[in-house]
Amino acid sequence: MATRFFVSLSLAFSLIGNACSYTFSSRLIHRFSDEAKAFMTSRNGGGEISHEWPRFRSMDHYRMLARSDLERQKMKLGAKYSALFPLKGSETMSFGNDFGWLHYTWIDIGTPNVSFLVALDTESDLFWVPCDCIQCAPLSANYYSLDRDLSVYSPSESRTSKPLSCSHDLCANPRNCKSPDQPCPYTVSYFSENTSSSGMLVEDTLYLMSNDTHASSGTVQTPVIIGCGRKQTGGYLDGIAPDGLLGLGFGDISVPSFLAKAGLVRNSFSMCFNEDDSGRIFIGDQGMSTQQSTPFLAWEGKYVDYSVGVDSFCIGTACLKHTGFRALVDSGTSFTFLPADVYERVTVEFDRQMNASSFIPDGDPWEYCYKASSLNLPEIPTVTLMFAENISYVVRNPIFPYFKKGELVGFCLALQSAAEDIGTIGQNFMTGYRIVFDRENLKLGWSPSNCRDLDGSTRVPLTAPPHHGLQNPLPASEQQNSPGSHAVSPAVAGRTPPNHAAALPFTGVPFWQFCLLRLLVPSFFIVVL
Repeated sequence: MATRFFVSLSLAFSLIGNACSYTFSSRLIHRFSDEAKAFMTSRNGGGEISHEWPRFRSMDHYRMLARSDLERQKMKLGAKYSALFPLKGSETMSFGNDFGWLHYTWIDIGTPNVSFLVALDTESDLFWVPCDCIQCAPLSANYYSLDRDLSVYSPSESRTSKPLSCSHDLCANPRNCKSPDQPCPYTVSYFSENTSSSGMLVEDTLYLMSNDTHASSGTVQTPVIIGCGRKQTGGYLDGIAPDGLLGLGFGDISVPSFLAKAGLVRNSFSMCFNEDDSGRIFIGDQGMSTQQSTPFLAWEGKYVDYSVGVDSFCIGTACLKHTGFRALVDSGTSFTFLPADVYERVTVEFDRQMNASSFIPDGDPWEYCYKASSLNLPEIPTVTLMFAENISYVVRNPIFPYFKKGELVGFCLALQSAAEDIGTIGQNFMTGYRIVFDRENLKLGWSPSNCRDLDGSTRVPLTAPPHHGLQNPLPASEQQNSPGSHAVSPAVAGRTPPNHAAALPFTGVPFWQFCLLRLLVPSFFIVVL
């Protein structure tokens, strides 16, 4: 036995000794060399490489090296600010039916700075505003029963504006340009009623604020890419996002991506939705250490949207089998959509646990509705999403109440069946939470919040300061549906009405008003106009 062990040990040392006598080497090539270019061309199927390849040891070559070194230094040094928010404040708001039920915030751009009331959308990338309009939505105060006009952007009136050329890295399809120096055109197509925005891309200054103690003035100015939206179609002509849209998607051209790449903030942002239709947005916020989270899902190895994997749906204490699905987390959708088979199982179980008479609202899309009153409110089972590793997410606002003559008359389970196999987690399922879109760590985080305790600043007014001599702010939410106001077909379903809605004769949103504002593709594309 000892002899066998000695022979084995000797053989092992012999093999190690022989292995150590070999030297392995690998040839290094420069990433901008002709060999690297040939390799990248072969990987691209022999076609042209999408970005310009600098001539070795040329000035362009050294500029690209210096730019790369600068980006690496920014990554090593960390973010300059813990979080940034718009110049007029972090608060977001919904104006109800007149503005398509989306959440909005004030954004300032240009020099001198001009304020725009932009819609917030996590399912698109581009930040665009109405600009040198060929075909834009009406922006006059009278059209929306507002006390001030909305704004139009003009690059020629901003001292810091400059066109983005077709040779720029963020011009997604330079092959459609006639020359490299031509301004880069864009077209973004959305899912809702042939809705689109088109124009050209420009670079201009964005104004933000920080509460960090080391920020001397609190004001941060940084260049971003803006879509000069000269022509809008579909829902954008009817009052949906009439003053522009802030895309918060994964794309390199989105504002969160731009700020993170510049080293200003971490690659993350948070949004909060409160029951009174107010909210908050903080770019760079990665949430609390105690928050729960679930990973984002990739599409063919790439992260192009904020989709997560739901393992199962629980109604009360019953967690249902075969209710897992992939869901987009979308701030541009008011209600939640489930794949048809999941919707069927969830709603049937919810109905089984409800001990209440049926209620039939007029024209709305909800299938499962129940009678109720302030004196007789039936017990509503809890609705819970289960994620990987047994992480639970308790939905705080799964119902849509109905009022008649100031009295509660019924409510519906605010779920709809999706036409696709992918679901959508809308605003009603996000209410009561601080939702963190952590792109740096590729996960969705959440923690309970009333949206009013997220920073140390005072409450931000819902209106922008006077602009162009106009002194009156936008109307309060109580005035939104006043006689003569311009009602529009919203981009998303109506949300749970605030308390003032109880005074209306009947609270509900007609079926024809329910549609989605989502991109057909996860990023914008470029065409020659």
